Amino acid sequence: MKILIVEDEPAIREAIAGYLHKEGYVCEEAEDYETADEKVALYEYDLVILDITLPGGSGLEVLKSLKKAHPETGVLIVSARHSLDDKVKGLDLGADDYITKPFHLPELNARVKALLRRRVFKGKETITFNEIEVDLATNIINVNGEPVELSRKEYDLMCFFITNKNRVLSKAAIAEHLWGDYMDLADNFDLVYSHIKNLRKKIVENGGSDYIKTVYGMGYKFTSY
Repeated sequence: MKILIVEDEPAIREAIAGYLHKEGYVCEEAEDYETADEKVALYEYDLVILDITLPGGSGLEVLKSLKKAHPETGVLIVSARHSLDDKVKGLDLGADDYITKPFHLPELNARVKALLRRRVFKGKETITFNEIEVDLATNIINVNGEPVELSRKEYDLMCFFITNKNRVLSKAAIAEHLWGDYMDLADNFDLVYSHIKNLRKKIVENGGSDYIKTVYGMGYKFTSY
């Protein structure tokens, strides 16, 4: 799951990013209105954690841009204690939830998980594709009822494929989803190929079918057809 953290206070932004990274999320950061507005226009995120008060502009304007470009993206507003009007405006513009400063990181994480379940997984605790089941609460993938040992990137890759089943995903889209701002680490997409190869092998070795189809010149498709 890829999250954009829009927050002008470095200590808060870095604390959120560090905590969510340990939880397995890919985190990108924006410290002002201009950077945030550019990122939501260019890239897709599963969730945006959005501070309303930003240098150079309002987070509410970022929210408008985001919902115009990617209406399916979840939004968690971060607001000051007494800014009721901003919360109401944000919810009216399409935000899903809000949290008030100061907050505890475990509470933020709980809200992030709940929001992603609602937005990305339609409120489900598990998602299933034939013999493959993903337990979203435990981050465990089962094949024919038996757990498969995957790395974090392999788990994220499987979730990305299942939630985008029957769609062609380019190598660039996969790299951006897995590494975010650090997608250059994919090293000309060699790491993308390596993760897909390992995922295929582990699923098949545990009795599953290979649903990852190579679409030459375009990317990959997760499908039973």
